[in-house]
Amino acid sequence: MPESDAVLAVARMIRDARLVTVLTGAGISTDSGIPDYRGPNGLWTRNPEAARMSTLADYVADPEVRKRAWRSRQAHPAWTAQPNDAHRALVALERSDRLAALLTQNVDGLHQRAGSDPDLVVELHGTIWWAECLDCRARTPMADQLARVSDDVPDPACTACGGIVKSATISFGQQLDPDVVERAVKAAATGEVFLAIGSSLTVQPAAGLCQVAVDAGAALVVVNAEPTPYDAMATAVIRAPIGEVLPALVAGLVPAK
Repeated sequence: MPESDAVLAVARMIRDARLVTVLTGAGISTDSGIPDYRGPNGLWTRNPEAARMSTLADYVADPEVRKRAWRSRQAHPAWTAQPNDAHRALVALERSDRLAALLTQNVDGLHQRAGSDPDLVVELHGTIWWAECLDCRARTPMADQLARVSDDVPDPACTACGGIVKSATISFGQQLDPDVVERAVKAAATGEVFLAIGSSLTVQPAAGLCQVAVDAGAALVVVNAEPTPYDAMATAVIRAPIGEVLPALVAGLVPAK
């Protein structure tokens, strides 16, 4: 169906739903100045070497990769980025009492900064706002670690045990927190509508939440600029800009009866 018709149809689905579960990927934050990873102008598309900084084995084995990673963290746009209209639209969805959970692959914290209830946000891939020692698991604010980075200390070690420190995000080759995955699976099986927004839906297990939702009887809606592996099972696929679509999907919502 034409995209305008799809937007109207999905808006009705959301209006009529008792509970909606949302999954967001990097595409929702591009309007805030944070590049995605696999899009035409994505971080890894433009610089495939950057993927090594997000690969656990490379990060642990190669001090030069860690040094580049720390320089990259210092310049990360998340520190100054502001939530956009798409983030705020999901706050409006929450305030209509329909949001079961906001599952996000993003590590930028913009959902919470937009006003989303932190108790409803499930950060599948962790957060860049904290650092974690890979040896003793000590957690510290990322700002504290970045303040230590200098030409003399390009790869700050853990102050508690001397171990390797990285952002508290999930790298390739690193397991997701089982409790976080369990919570996400339960949420995916809860809503009558499952909105997958701004995600390439190629990274598991996050992408597999679409299948969980469909198997539980939810209508899958994919909002993404590029095709995804889950488009064929979706009730609706919308290609329009996320910052325009999401406000349209939740416009005029009142609390569900």
